[in-house]
Amino acid sequence: MDMPYINECAVDMCSYNVGSACHALAITVGDPPHAQCDTYFITSFKGGDQASTGQVGTCKMTDCRHNSRLKCRVRGIAVGPGREAADCLTCSPR
Repeated sequence: MDMPYINECAVDMCSYNVGSACHALAITVGDPPHAQCDTYFITSFKGGDQASTGQVGTCKMTDCRHNSRLKCRVRGIAVGPGREAADCLTCSPR
C-alpha cells in the first residue's frame, strides 16, 4: 500500500510547511481520541525535504473510516487548524 500524500497543510507555523505544502518525509496522525499531526512542531528554520511532498506514515486513529491496521487508505489528506494547532482534516469517524 502506498502512503497517502499530504495534499495541503494550512498550518504555516510548522517547520515542515513551505507554501502550504508539507515536506516531512512522513507524519504520524493522532493520539486518540484526537487526530492531530504528531509531527507538527515550530522551530526557527524550515526542515524536511523541499523536493518531496509529505506523506502519512502512521495513523493512530483506529476509529477513522480511512484507517486500516494503523495505515491511512485515502490518496491524500489535508492538515489544518482544528481542535489543536495541526489536525488531520480528512479524519472521519466510522
